[in-house]
Amino acid sequence: MKGFTSKIVHSDRQGNIEHGSMHKPVHSTVAYGYDDARDLAAVFQGTGPGFTYSRQVNPTVEALQAKVTTMERGVASLCFSTGMAAIGTMLFALLRKGDHFVSSSFLFGNTTSLLLTFANHGVDVTFVDATDAAAVAEAVQDNTRLVFVETIANPRTQVTALQEIGALCAARNLVYVVDNTMTSPYLFQPAAVGASLVVNSLTKYIGGHGNALGGAITEMGAYDWRGFDNIQAPCKVKDERLWALTQMKKKGLRDFGASLAPEAAHHIAVGAETLALRMERQCATTRSLAEYLNEHEKVRRVYYPGLPEHPEYERAQALFRHPGALFGFELDPGLDIWTFMNAFEVIVRSTNLGDNRTLAIPVAHTIYHEVGPEWRARMGIADSLIRISVGIEDCDDLLDDFRRGFSASQSQSSTG
Repeated sequence: MKGFTSKIVHSDRQGNIEHGSMHKPVHSTVAYGYDDARDLAAVFQGTGPGFTYSRQVNPTVEALQAKVTTMERGVASLCFSTGMAAIGTMLFALLRKGDHFVSSSFLFGNTTSLLLTFANHGVDVTFVDATDAAAVAEAVQDNTRLVFVETIANPRTQVTALQEIGALCAARNLVYVVDNTMTSPYLFQPAAVGASLVVNSLTKYIGGHGNALGGAITEMGAYDWRGFDNIQAPCKVKDERLWALTQMKKKGLRDFGASLAPEAAHHIAVGAETLALRMERQCATTRSLAEYLNEHEKVRRVYYPGLPEHPEYERAQALFRHPGALFGFELDPGLDIWTFMNAFEVIVRSTNLGDNRTLAIPVAHTIYHEVGPEWRARMGIADSLIRISVGIEDCDDLLDDFRRGFSASQSQSSTG
């Protein structure tokens, strides 16, 4: 099978699936029993097949890991309870006190908070404008271990210089970590830019239905871990391409217990089957909504890489199948953001993104409230900025919601 969707829909059936089931069953067990104690010991020592304890291994989770690996065209994947658990485990497993890494400054707010926590524990981080590879190069130090970026920023939609940073990391022998959550493996393949590790929040587009949390790290086989000093001896077994992932498994799952539950893995695996179909519709609708708002006299600015005036428009065209299903826009200062949003009848006032439902959130007052006004100013987060994650509803119904918002807020403005 060559097609993206065909491979995902039939991936479970390529293995030894129980009782001819169409989906990998949910194995809601904690432990696994063996008739022969020697077999149990062999599994623990990695010399025999089988499962030990569901904190580290579970058949349902492993089936999802195989799906993610197929989607990303990687070597192997490891799933976690959330996307944040995946990122935290990756950094915790690979970095040590005194190490340094470079990160995009245009990050999901919780990711920024996590990286600053690592800085408090002696792992230094430098935040840079990742739309410019020269800024990344300038930040690299003798003790720099890795570079961390997102494909498209949330919520201002800056597009990272993915190709150029990949070339830089290859030349400097740096681990290149690409968070593919905002684009998903359908819109972008980080293998094309030399990514070492790929992060996905499975909660978002891959799961798609807003009913399960999950995260994943995929090993791409592009980095030679034999020269990475922080890999511990017990993890240097078998295929050297899996050394880092093995260390993450031991540190993140065995030691920290950031494990993905089998029920959540099942939800995500089933949702992943329609990723391409959902993304095609969501991206087409996103373009229509962004173009409508971009022409509206009461909108100050729209942030969407599919608009020709976007600073990284050409880059987005070259890198991505479509420029994503999320955008932000700033209302005219004369409109009340609360009246505008409260007029929605279809769009849900909620956090999260990548859901089948279209979601709207007032950015400065919610997900960027905690960082304070100075940080928001540096990030270009205006008080009137609304983020829209576009779902699969009919486009006309969503346009009607925006019209209701403008009508309600303009009426209040004229009477106020």
